[in-house]
Amino acid sequence: MINRDLGAIIRKRLGTNKAIILMGSRQTGKTTLLKLLFPESNQTLWLNGDELDVQRLFENISSTRLKAILAGKNILVLDEAQRIADIGLRLKLITDQIPDVQVIATGSSSFNLANQINEPLTGRKWEYKMFPLSFREMVRHHGLLEEKRMLPHRLVYGYYPEVVSHPEDAKDLLKQLSDSYLYKDILMWEKIKKPDRLLRLLQALAFQIGNQVSYQELGETCGIERKTAEAYLQLLEQTFIIFRLPSFNRNLRNELKSSRKIYFYDNGIRNALIANFSEMESRQDIGALWENWLVSQRIIRNHYQGLWANCWFWRTANQKEIDYLEEENGVLRGFEFKWNPNAKVRIPKIFKETYNAEITTIHQDNFEDFLM
Repeated sequence: MINRDLGAIIRKRLGTNKAIILMGSRQTGKTTLLKLLFPESNQTLWLNGDELDVQRLFENISSTRLKAILAGKNILVLDEAQRIADIGLRLKLITDQIPDVQVIATGSSSFNLANQINEPLTGRKWEYKMFPLSFREMVRHHGLLEEKRMLPHRLVYGYYPEVVSHPEDAKDLLKQLSDSYLYKDILMWEKIKKPDRLLRLLQALAFQIGNQVSYQELGETCGIERKTAEAYLQLLEQTFIIFRLPSFNRNLRNELKSSRKIYFYDNGIRNALIANFSEMESRQDIGALWENWLVSQRIIRNHYQGLWANCWFWRTANQKEIDYLEEENGVLRGFEFKWNPNAKVRIPKIFKETYNAEITTIHQDNFEDFLM
């Protein structure tokens, strides 16, 4: 069993009279983690929002009815909570009227769950995201040396728990995930009328990781309008498949001010979308895979450690750039990513003169400090 960072975090939040909301893409291990933390017992009630009778149970439910259902229980785990209508109001009713019951709710899509819970549960919830396995979790599981040996495999096949547990079936498992399962929540959304366009958009993004993206060009490539492309990107971000990194700008006139780079939370899903599982030494996109992996793992690491850091990339109109910037507690730091430890790195002079920021090159020989 691989211990997840969120396990200890959730334990610390128990008994604080607030609901715990756990969101993340499908197959990241949300249910597995909660079953480990809260095994079925006389004190724990497990409900699955995918089941019709559970959905009906919460229709027009009263506090009296809830108290009867939860009598003798001190924990309610509500899996796939986004399937229940007005779930935010239902959870608010429990936290307000039955404070002795700890509520833990999961959702595989945030555009349904978050939109329903943010206002009703203001000040009444702890909200966390769960991602595929992280480098840090795997180091803790079987040691730094073993995980570093696995690096070429991770960069190609990623960190979804089942893929890690069954490496011999990695291609088939990733194909199943990338075919439709990860996008089930989006495809059920009434405005997605042409799922083939969504897949084409994902494939276009997969070929552009680490590069600036143009919504207009993406729309033209996929045969959809610019606004539709932007809306699809937002949904993919809200379902934890991709994330956008904005451009940093403060002082220089030629800094890019509204650009975005897009990354995938998992390298394996990215490679499945373009049907490329070639070994690292034969690939032409090694730099892109390395950057995507480092940035996504850094974002995950910061979230699990509760670090509040703003992050960007930096680029000017004449193509001067820094791969990744972070600002925490008023300190700005920059990072350049190079797969080859011997590659030459040129830090733009104008950046060094304008910003008092330390720049570190991250490569195969020192990346563990960046991710631990």
